[in-house]
Amino acid sequence: MLVPKLEPKPEPFDVETPIYQPQQPQDPTSSSQDLFFSSSTPNYFSNSQLTPPLSQSTSSEDDNSNNLYSEYNRISELFRTAFAKRLQDQYGDVSVVSDPDSRAIVPVKENDNNALSTVVVSPRPKYQKRSSELVRVTDLGIEDQRYFRDLVRRSRMVYDSLRILSVLDEEKRRGERLGRRARGDLRAAATMRDCGLWLNRDKRIVGSIPGVQIGDVFFFRMELCVVGLHGQPQAGIDYLPASQSSNREPIATSIIVSGGYEDDEDAGDVIVYTGHGGQDSLNKQCEHQKLEGGNLAMERSMHYGIEVRVVRGIKHAGSVSSKVYVYDGLYKILDCWFDVGKSGFGVYKYKLLRIDGQPEMGSSILKFAESLRTKPLSVRPRGYLSLDISNKKESVPVFLFNDIDNDNDPLCYQYLERTVFPVFVITNGSNGTGCDCVSGCSDGCFCERKNGGEFAYDENGFLLRGKPVVFECGVSCKCPPTCRNRVAQRGLRNRLEVFRSRETGWGVRSLDLIHAGAFICEYAGVVITREQAQIFTMNGGGLVYPNRFSAKWAEWGDLSQIYPDYIRPSYPEIPPLDFAMDVSKMRNVACYVSHSSTPNVLVQFVLYDHNNLMFPRIMLFAMENIPPLRELSLDYGVADEWTGKLAICS
Repeated sequence: MLVPKLEPKPEPFDVETPIYQPQQPQDPTSSSQDLFFSSSTPNYFSNSQLTPPLSQSTSSEDDNSNNLYSEYNRISELFRTAFAKRLQDQYGDVSVVSDPDSRAIVPVKENDNNALSTVVVSPRPKYQKRSSELVRVTDLGIEDQRYFRDLVRRSRMVYDSLRILSVLDEEKRRGERLGRRARGDLRAAATMRDCGLWLNRDKRIVGSIPGVQIGDVFFFRMELCVVGLHGQPQAGIDYLPASQSSNREPIATSIIVSGGYEDDEDAGDVIVYTGHGGQDSLNKQCEHQKLEGGNLAMERSMHYGIEVRVVRGIKHAGSVSSKVYVYDGLYKILDCWFDVGKSGFGVYKYKLLRIDGQPEMGSSILKFAESLRTKPLSVRPRGYLSLDISNKKESVPVFLFNDIDNDNDPLCYQYLERTVFPVFVITNGSNGTGCDCVSGCSDGCFCERKNGGEFAYDENGFLLRGKPVVFECGVSCKCPPTCRNRVAQRGLRNRLEVFRSRETGWGVRSLDLIHAGAFICEYAGVVITREQAQIFTMNGGGLVYPNRFSAKWAEWGDLSQIYPDYIRPSYPEIPPLDFAMDVSKMRNVACYVSHSSTPNVLVQFVLYDHNNLMFPRIMLFAMENIPPLRELSLDYGVADEWTGKLAICS
């Protein structure tokens, strides 16, 4: 009888690209694979290239071998003497081994009876291994919820920043024909794990993860591991093995449902999930499954009534990885049985039911938002006051929705696509200088130097790191509109909706999934000087002061947790802003964004149509992945008890 090989239920990687392998020489005992997989995974950095062959067949091969050993001994001697000299300079009583074949810098004491003749020391991993202790987190207070939410948000912000910068760095290396294209998601996760920044490693949490909300969206599997939502880089079932369990029984904690298995059935609140094992290299069932490993863990979780977290993988055209992962909440395992699958082989099936009382599933919201983008009136026959309050001034429509009361205030003003500056700002700030790039800006161009030697955006238009001000290419530049340094000036690209809220009055949400670091829109109004603002305030008007916005831009791309010598960008410098914006009669959709001390949107000052540093444009970027229909929030730099929106906007 053929016994199927026990393997975790595989999940495909996000994109079909090779896993990053460093091109620099590595210690065979510590590879980048060790950062992601257990010790049972084959070591792809074999030391066979450093091991001499047992026999040689030809004299030419003998000569090559001798030359190789000569070069090896020469470099070994240089390496040994260099470190030995440093040790002797620092510690005068250190003796140096004279034998170059000893492979040691300092001698081993011969009188040590416990010393072995050959000692192989493996480097200890810097990261923390997963705990075997199962815990459930309940009854968190409001302050605790805010703390964990902010902790998760900051960790995800570091991850996104590392991922984007890693891809950019590899793009430069690839341009120089050095190495292979990297997986930025894997590199970012490896770096964070090496620095001990993965969350929830000290305890293995059953149930909800503090700081992770139902509906949160992730673009990469490794990000699930970083926050502790699902601890397996590729396996569909995450569980505590029996060898680590106190009662020697495995316990399942989370699963990923991607719809890529022929026997899975997903009806939303009810799921029939197929176990793992018995599959070939093409993920086709070729043998019977056995009740062990993750299959047994699911059965044991059903027996003990332990809930599991469910993450759905959904194909998404707007994703950088062609797929998104949505956390849909907690499910109970109701039943488990052995059945004949569509392939004709026996498979284990598990019936899961979503626990009542939870917020709406994020996957359902994604599907609902997709239908809203194409046929809003069919989905919502009541509540729409306008299908485009911008009157086609924006490249995409801005919806206005109110199903609460009869307030239609956003229709009572003139929509501004861009901020209106006084004439002297444009006149005094235009010097007619720009780059000479014809096909698009590249390294070393004039606009790159204006930004301190690096562009602010990557090839996808995502903000690399926040700066005091960003110089985009302007009218004097010869580069095309598709240039990577023209992002915010292209205007609105996500379909936004102004909606009536019982909590915040008027709010703004997106019908599209917004990627972390992506541009959202400009905060538009009429710029007035300080003297004009004083008169305006005396008449009771409401103004927006750009210098009061909190400097959240400094948090985006802040890698001080990764690099202790990290310095926040301070160039190009910008003087204190001494102007106000009148949005009483002319404004845009951004004026309805709510205030929050823990926002998901940041302010980045940008210049492109003039170079007057005292009057930059106020551009809004996403600080995290923002799911559709989740309200946008901005830190206006005011007390929490203030709603954040002007009196005219509430």
